[in-house]
Amino acid sequence: MLNIALGTIVATVIALTTRHFAVYGWPLRSADAGLVAAASVLFLAAFAFKAFGWRRVFALNNRPSSQALAAATGAASVTGVALPGRFDDVVRVAVVRRFKSSRAGLGAICLSIVIVGFLDSAALTPLASVAAGMTHVPAGLRVGLALVAAAGIAAALIVVAMPRLGRSARLARFRIVRWLGEHSACTRDAAKALLLISVSWSLRAVALFLLLAALGVSHSFALALLFLCASAASAALPIAPAGAATQAGAGAAALALGGIAPSDAVAFAISAQALFVLSAIAAVVLAGAWEAGRRLRPASVPV
Repeated sequence: MLNIALGTIVATVIALTTRHFAVYGWPLRSADAGLVAAASVLFLAAFAFKAFGWRRVFALNNRPSSQALAAATGAASVTGVALPGRFDDVVRVAVVRRFKSSRAGLGAICLSIVIVGFLDSAALTPLASVAAGMTHVPAGLRVGLALVAAAGIAAALIVVAMPRLGRSARLARFRIVRWLGEHSACTRDAAKALLLISVSWSLRAVALFLLLAALGVSHSFALALLFLCASAASAALPIAPAGAATQAGAGAAALALGGIAPSDAVAFAISAQALFVLSAIAAVVLAGAWEAGRRLRPASVPV
């Protein structure tokens, strides 16, 4: 039932988008080029900080390179245009393991993705709180933002508790608990990862604010936060058809409830998603070029 409802939303977004583009054309065509370029740079920088934060949740001797993690994050964002939601995690695992710098095992990579998901939720807590307090939206959407903030607090507590599981004499009997305790990030590294991931989300929020201004839709930073939180919350759904389209649809719906004309909200959502995907492609290309150069570099011969 959830997937049917989401599929209906996606179909509606596609229909509205097609109608808008047929009447008004591609929205970025008349946008402020300088603000669009600045938003693109911020989106690209957000991938870098996300990779730095992700790297912190691995054990010190098994950490992949930041380039590998940036490429994995970018590739997952690109494939999310066509693949259903949550399949992007499979892409992340596959890309990380393709890099020579990756010494972490499959289990450690999967666990790191789960932890990063929790940290993403924790990083959204202050953003969702500000969006709920500064925007004039229906009570239902305000409750949804409150749930996003509450989920972030619960996620942070889980991350803090995971490395402590192995210290419990009662729980240490179980092999999976001992494994989680050994491979989970310590509180100090988790805090550093949360800080870096929070910077990544903040950069995305500023990029969306600049894009709102570039398209002449709004000059409200609170609406940028509202769009970001709505699209991020939709990405947490178990399985959603066309993950990127679902995120764009959720963000457009939130903007419409925030007072933006539905056609403008849909046009902005598609433009933001397109710009984000282009930045993701740039992240993959840059990381791939670094990896290719590393592989082609001749190994040093001891004298």
